[in-house]
Amino acid sequence: METSKTLIEVKNVCQEFHLTKGLLQSLRFEKGKLVKEDKVVHAVNDVSFEIKKGEVFSLVGESGCGKSTTARTVIRLLEPTSGQVLYKGKDISHLGPNELLPYRKSMQMIFQDPYASLNPRMTVRELIQAPLDVYSHESEAEKLAKVKNIMAKVGLREEYMSKYPHEFSGGQRQRIVIARALILEPKFIFCDEPVSALDVSVRAQVLNLMKDLQKEFNLTYMFISHDLSVVRFLCDRIGVMYLGRMVEIADRQELYDNPMHPYTKALLSAIPVPDVDVDHEPILLEGDIPSPYNPPKGCLFHTRCKYAMECCKNEVPQMRQIGENHCVACHLYDNTEKE
Repeated sequence: METSKTLIEVKNVCQEFHLTKGLLQSLRFEKGKLVKEDKVVHAVNDVSFEIKKGEVFSLVGESGCGKSTTARTVIRLLEPTSGQVLYKGKDISHLGPNELLPYRKSMQMIFQDPYASLNPRMTVRELIQAPLDVYSHESEAEKLAKVKNIMAKVGLREEYMSKYPHEFSGGQRQRIVIARALILEPKFIFCDEPVSALDVSVRAQVLNLMKDLQKEFNLTYMFISHDLSVVRFLCDRIGVMYLGRMVEIADRQELYDNPMHPYTKALLSAIPVPDVDVDHEPILLEGDIPSPYNPPKGCLFHTRCKYAMECCKNEVPQMRQIGENHCVACHLYDNTEKE
């Protein structure tokens, strides 16, 4: 599978949200004057990375760290406040709805909740065929043939076409969602925790299906997940986010074998070890996650890091390459950048 060419490049992307309040709630006194307070949440802050053709790139981190917001910005469900998103070298950061249409066809999404992402009034055939009705000028017979073919690929029987979503289990519904995402033959699929709402017994089936389909169609996945064991099974490279910033990027095996950032080490130490004979103790982080409305200066992680130095309180660490395909943003490695 070809993974050398860059499909998507994200350059210094920021995503800000202004909190809207009622007039009285947003007013405060400052130096004897009544001023309006405008709170801004920096959901994604100066994030850069690339996704290579044919690979599975994952974003991990605690809830609220900006993973899904980053991915939604990449797929242009959100317009970035600043920075660039390049798809096959073309800047799509600020394209309008009509200009984005050609890219929508090649960039699809698998949603987290299969129960909420399917219209209960539509049959399976209508759900899977809906993208073709928008983008294709083929005849009904040609569309039907494509629906039957993709249903077979994801393990759905042909007789399911006339049924409705409520007649299926969670795993079967997610197969319908996957079929709908694949019907347009996309190159890139954003997977937003696609198995988190499924029973444990069904997760492995869906993950194996996604892995097989990726190989068969040479798909590129951007995978969001809280489950680090799932990430290890499916993904090629991993980016670790904390409070809107990227703190570490590495190949899968390199990250699991040699995590460098203190936050990454804490995340990986939380993975349960089933062997009772193995001495495994998770790293407990001190304090709570800082408020995204009022983040700390310098390194955002310094308030919870036992290795924090004076420079961590004032200087934002820059992403540095410290090994082959391994980058980290931490002052502990300021003098170990690879030449």
